[in-house]
Amino acid sequence: MQFITVNNLHALLKNLGKDYEVFVPVKRGQNLIYKRYRAESDQGGFSPDIPVIGEVRAFDPLKAFFSRARERVADGFSADLPRTLPKPLCIVGAKACDLKGFKVQDFVFMEGDFKDPFYIRAREENIVIAADCTCAIDTCFCLAVGVNPYPTEGFDINLSEVSSGFIVEPGSDKGRTIVEKYSGLFGEASDAHMSERDRRRKKVAAEVKNGIQKIGVPSQDQFEGIIQSNFDSEIWKEEAESCVECGACNTVCPTCHCFLLYDQKDKGAMERLRVWDSCMIKDFALVAAGVNPRPSLWMRLRNRFEKKFDFFPKLANVYACTGCGRCVSACPAKIDIRKVLQRLVKDGAKQPV
Repeated sequence: MQFITVNNLHALLKNLGKDYEVFVPVKRGQNLIYKRYRAESDQGGFSPDIPVIGEVRAFDPLKAFFSRARERVADGFSADLPRTLPKPLCIVGAKACDLKGFKVQDFVFMEGDFKDPFYIRAREENIVIAADCTCAIDTCFCLAVGVNPYPTEGFDINLSEVSSGFIVEPGSDKGRTIVEKYSGLFGEASDAHMSERDRRRKKVAAEVKNGIQKIGVPSQDQFEGIIQSNFDSEIWKEEAESCVECGACNTVCPTCHCFLLYDQKDKGAMERLRVWDSCMIKDFALVAAGVNPRPSLWMRLRNRFEKKFDFFPKLANVYACTGCGRCVSACPAKIDIRKVLQRLVKDGAKQPV
């Protein structure tokens, strides 16, 4: 394991900025959001945005850097892939709950019959510098869905915050290349560093576990069959009563991936655009002649849970929920996925076998 001081980490990010657009989490009110990294010397007299490497996941989902909310996918009839960004991206501070999202996104865009060239290019060119969570918030429930509050896979480099800097763990060839290229910025992690990291990880895991127990969030080993056994349950109608059909839950979810293609003409030139879509919106499933297989809002809510907790476990052997809690924070109607799961597990157990 390697070790890097805070000052040397800033030097590393500044160097990476020569080849990448570097994004770091910064504080905005109670939330973290991603913003382009600028070294303090480049702030032009303004108060610098201080990167927050630890704490919890940013409000922005990691998927936004790999499948853009609005992306040009074709210029006219050219076979060449348009490039919408001048440089690949370096995303710093991603958390384990976001990295689990890659399991679903990769399955959809890289492992099916059609392989998405835009997503694949982003996965190949972008780098992810992940980080341990250093605290938990009241919406965290990652442990309930088999995710630890510290990354174990899916990153190029992981940073574990300790009192005097960060323990550095390369997780890919890209990550190892970066550490080797800037080897002068790194030292060896000591036994004291490693012990401190382990203590911090246990502390945060205990905070998440306490939050899960307080609310009564079921664990994923109880999820099997809960959608089928509750398919005609009144739960869906009751939970959908307060839904305003805004689609925020889909937008912030690290595993949601549905999109819409449309063509646009501007000054005689044609382009095809891809935008995120939402299964919670009424027109999402609309087909020819105005037929809609899910005309009621409660059916669309059920469909969202079905895909996460029945469809993907059967198809890809993964529950498409990462326990990040973003949908809980984003929902203006205060629909809480944890409490819905609690109801589904409880009511499903009552159904006859």
